[in-house]
Amino acid sequence: MTQPFSNEQRAYLAAAEQCGGRVAPLLDALRVLDPAALGPQPASGGTAERFRFLAAVAEADVTAARVIEPHLDAIAILRESGADAPPAGRTWGVFAAEAPGAGLLATERRDAGGWQLDGVKPWCSLGAQVTDALITARTDAAERRMFSVDLRQQGVHAEPVEWVARGLAEVESGPLEFGGAVAEPVGEAGWYLTRPGFRWGAIGVAACWWGGCLPLYAALRARAGRDGAGPLAAAAAGRLHRALEGARLQLAHAGDVIDAGGLDPHAAAVLAHTVRGQVADTVVEVLGAVRDVLGPAALAFDESIARRYADLDLYVSQYHRGPDDVSLFEHLRGEAGPAW
Repeated sequence: MTQPFSNEQRAYLAAAEQCGGRVAPLLDALRVLDPAALGPQPASGGTAERFRFLAAVAEADVTAARVIEPHLDAIAILRESGADAPPAGRTWGVFAAEAPGAGLLATERRDAGGWQLDGVKPWCSLGAQVTDALITARTDAAERRMFSVDLRQQGVHAEPVEWVARGLAEVESGPLEFGGAVAEPVGEAGWYLTRPGFRWGAIGVAACWWGGCLPLYAALRARAGRDGAGPLAAAAAGRLHRALEGARLQLAHAGDVIDAGGLDPHAAAVLAHTVRGQVADTVVEVLGAVRDVLGPAALAFDESIARRYADLDLYVSQYHRGPDDVSLFEHLRGEAGPAW
């Protein structure tokens, strides 16, 4: 039986419902909300409920999910590393993307102790607005390592970016430039990508994609139920119900499997790739039905549908279908096919 959300979770949902695609008031709310009150870590019981909560945030507002999910993921990563809980009043991002021509180097400060970052990190969503971030950088040994960085220090500069996206319009994802920025290591070299939680966080993003579809499906279903709507609208609504319910079952099952434990790295990768791919395919199907059934009138004159459509379309573009399926196949080498 589905449990009601806690008071703390409802506070997050209220902030999501009220943000209206605006980032600043949402970040203000995150500074006073306690992420530690949202329940257990992924893989420690209640993972499916964590996914359900993330889906509910995206159902309320896709922009809110794009801000809240990495904030909560950063807290989960810090917990998984064994680091102390971060102080209250902070907002977090997780910046692990890489791009040609942009490199970030982490070096030990022999004189002052600790580490420093120098170089450029691409695709830092809200890098100019969040207070802190977990960031991957290359060390002298060319290994990737994660670091916790206070983005308000003098050695961090948000480079100007011409963010022209119509979706997630206020979630600017430009580069950050680092010049001697002080950083604290989180985990050992290579830990971020090899830890089990890397896969579980990726499924959490898919839960957001799924939740973001629900209001669009509701609008399609309402259109199909109108007098004279015709069989094509009804067929689309039925098809989307199957797709969304199938994706929901995948997410719920993944939560249970994660909590049961015992997955080796290959099995964890296969699970994450499978669930993310199924959810991403469902999102594409929902967006196509919005165009086909609701048509240009909804996308041109209905602000709620038009913004959600654009937000979700950009959000799910994080999924790289071809490369991710190649990676999935590599993890399947030597394995038998699906079996009951």
